[in-house]
Amino acid sequence: MFSDVRAFQRDPLRLLLTRGNESALGLVPLQLGPAPVFLVNDPDLLRPILKAPETDIGKGKLIKKLTPVLGRSSLMLSGEEHKRRRAVLQKHMAKGSVEKFLPHMCAEIRAVGASLARLGSFDPHHVTAMLALRTICVAIFGSQVMSSGDEEALVQAVGAIEDDLAEEMFRALPFGPVAWYRRRKNRVCAKLAMSTVVQRLRRKAGSSSALRDLEALGLTDRDLEDEILTLLLAGHHTTGSTAAWMFYQMAADPALMDEIADEAAECLGDDGELRLDAVKRANLSATLVKEVCRLYPSAWWFSREVMQPVTIGGRDLKVGTSLLICPWQLQRDPRHFEDPDRFLMTRRYNTDAYIPFGAGPRACAGMGVAMLELQLLALEIAAAYRFTGVTPNPAPWPKASVTLIPPPMAIEIEVREMRRRIPLLGDEAGHLPYIPPVGAASISTLQSVSQ
Repeated sequence: MFSDVRAFQRDPLRLLLTRGNESALGLVPLQLGPAPVFLVNDPDLLRPILKAPETDIGKGKLIKKLTPVLGRSSLMLSGEEHKRRRAVLQKHMAKGSVEKFLPHMCAEIRAVGASLARLGSFDPHHVTAMLALRTICVAIFGSQVMSSGDEEALVQAVGAIEDDLAEEMFRALPFGPVAWYRRRKNRVCAKLAMSTVVQRLRRKAGSSSALRDLEALGLTDRDLEDEILTLLLAGHHTTGSTAAWMFYQMAADPALMDEIADEAAECLGDDGELRLDAVKRANLSATLVKEVCRLYPSAWWFSREVMQPVTIGGRDLKVGTSLLICPWQLQRDPRHFEDPDRFLMTRRYNTDAYIPFGAGPRACAGMGVAMLELQLLALEIAAAYRFTGVTPNPAPWPKASVTLIPPPMAIEIEVREMRRRIPLLGDEAGHLPYIPPVGAASISTLQSVSQ
């Protein structure tokens, strides 16, 4: 009943990978508590499960454990209210909607890149998490509304809440009174800090931002803050963690980074800016993003619960059975991907086993902004800089939190000698100016997209 709990708490990635890869395709039983839990390792079963009516297969009790943190956000809801809020998120997070922010996103990337070049060496996750937070805040609140102080406060609050979520998942026994009180106090302080920042940003938000459309739904202040917190969690460490792994792969393969730099040069317009139509045809950088998402899916697991008796994979499942879906395992299974632990740019992704953003009606609404941001990050950084070393090597094992967080890394960086110059906040001769700190994000001299 509980025999897998200790192994899961010690290293959930290794447990699910080993159990899923070594078992026959179908539903793999896991001993994680008194109720039945099955790991779904057969791609043919995924879409029937994920597209089933919520009255038959719903979000379930595992996600409900997050209610004290995420409240009544769209991640927790079902039915018509979930559909209402998701429609707003899809409107603002779809790739076609965020493409209008391309100049602003590129400007943010260049400002960060220039600061990194001055440092000479950096930890990618710290940098990419900050950048991802800025991008998601643009989509929620509008452009240029967040100060460096607000940014730091949100990073600290979201980080504390994410640690709280990770500690909660699959805990078989309740916390003792001292630990419970400590966690509750930390959670309340983090949510209060986030609430203070959100209230300030609400006063600055653009008239056509996602925030205004959420407000138009008539949400209470509490529900609105829960929704924004969920968006920040989803957009901060998910894209930020994936971007850090992408930087690692670029640093580990200098030839690949040179090829992406050449692709970026082909995407430039006469003004030195990346052209949207060319970025859409930039297959190398797009493949880089897909392969990183295969190896390090930010949503590395999610679950469903049987709400009505059903037969799946030849098993009769009773009400209350949990179905665990693990993209980390599916995308590293040799039955679905040849030599799955290797980073390969020659793969094809036309298999149902490839689900880094989920699938079905509850697939990640932010996949469009995430994919575009990652591709722009690869093109802009490769065009302007070279990574000259990375530590550790080979790639380290991820930390299984809410996302697959990279352990501390060090990437060495230098300015690239470019045949065609992408503007680096410099003059016409390409000389670099004074470089502000990363957190400053003072890009008022750059053209940004108005809300």
